[in-house]
Amino acid sequence: MKADIVIVGAGMVGSLLAAALKDRHLDILLIDTAPVTPPAADAPYEPRVSAISRASENMFRHVGAWKKVTAVRYSPYTRMEVREEEGRAELVFSAADIGESHLGCLVENRLMQWALTETALENPQVRLLAPARVVGLERYASHWQVQLDSGEIIEAGLVVGADGAQSAVRRLAPLSMEVWGYHQKAMVCTVRTSRPHEATARQIFLKTGPLAFLPLPDPHLCSIVWSATHERADQVMQMDDETFCRELGTAFGDALGVVEWTDRRFAFPLIARHTERYTLPGLALIGDAAHNIHPLAGQGVNLGFLDAAVLAEEIGRGLDRRLPPGHESVLGRYSRRRRGHNALIMHSMTGLERVYAAHWPWLIQLRNDGVGVVNRVLPLKAFFERQALGLEGDLPALAQACPDIPDFHRASA
Repeated sequence: MKADIVIVGAGMVGSLLAAALKDRHLDILLIDTAPVTPPAADAPYEPRVSAISRASENMFRHVGAWKKVTAVRYSPYTRMEVREEEGRAELVFSAADIGESHLGCLVENRLMQWALTETALENPQVRLLAPARVVGLERYASHWQVQLDSGEIIEAGLVVGADGAQSAVRRLAPLSMEVWGYHQKAMVCTVRTSRPHEATARQIFLKTGPLAFLPLPDPHLCSIVWSATHERADQVMQMDDETFCRELGTAFGDALGVVEWTDRRFAFPLIARHTERYTLPGLALIGDAAHNIHPLAGQGVNLGFLDAAVLAEEIGRGLDRRLPPGHESVLGRYSRRRRGHNALIMHSMTGLERVYAAHWPWLIQLRNDGVGVVNRVLPLKAFFERQALGLEGDLPALAQACPDIPDFHRASA
């Protein structure tokens, strides 16, 4: 079997890349270890939910996947509130302050994956092979040979690793990776609160790590992400539901009233990873295959979407110049545009996490003073609010407003 591009990993990021390239007259093969199943509108909420930026929402709109998401369920949020356990200051961002309808949206990961995969497969030149597992990679002069666990061999001019943090492509290529731990675990689940969330994303920095309540479509349901030291997380995970709800309410405070119910909890270790290179001849890494980041600012999947959009843009530019998708200049431009930006965000988030993990009195005072300045200086606050939208910096065309809906990201008059 032959393909112009083999994308290993039909998750959110890999499927966005396929959807972005579906009209470029390329034979694209998506490979995943599991089938992609349609979500049910009345199914319980998935524990893995992502806060997607306005830039990411634009990408979904451009490729035609956003209507599939909104037909099922999603939750726009209009405010963000950030505070700390030991502080008195609270940072509040509001979409209305900058003339926007919302700051971002909460969407379940599986729903996004399905919407993007279905969109990509609308073109018969895009195929999905699942379940299948990549077990071998071999480089030849003009192509890669991809070996599957079935024994099948696929020849591809470009192989894209979009297969997550434990990427087989990265391991088989091989590409080395820098790894450092946060010494924390993240706990995720859905909870119901007695007070409505009012379309507000809330986060508190506790002594043991950040805790976020992210609004779901039901006004009394939130997806939580609770990052804590290993010891604290293990303790929390062993609690029965009643004790957990009580402990969660105590940690978060009374902004949402009583935590009345919790769904099943899941926990995973927080580890930062960053590959030393994003590309080899005819091969590229995107998303979690290239980088992992702390979830405290919800940047992870948005960085991955930007990877996919930039790679698609550079492949398109190359095709316009009659260059194949895996050409050295195409992949070089992708790497230069994304690796430095991702490194900056990763190290910024690591620094922020360490600043809030320290409990020296003088640093607590400094943090509170800094938050107060941001809240009082409106141009500075507006700058950070625009950053939260993800609409600043080197944006690919897919991340920008759709020309056929010029004001879709603006608040109604």
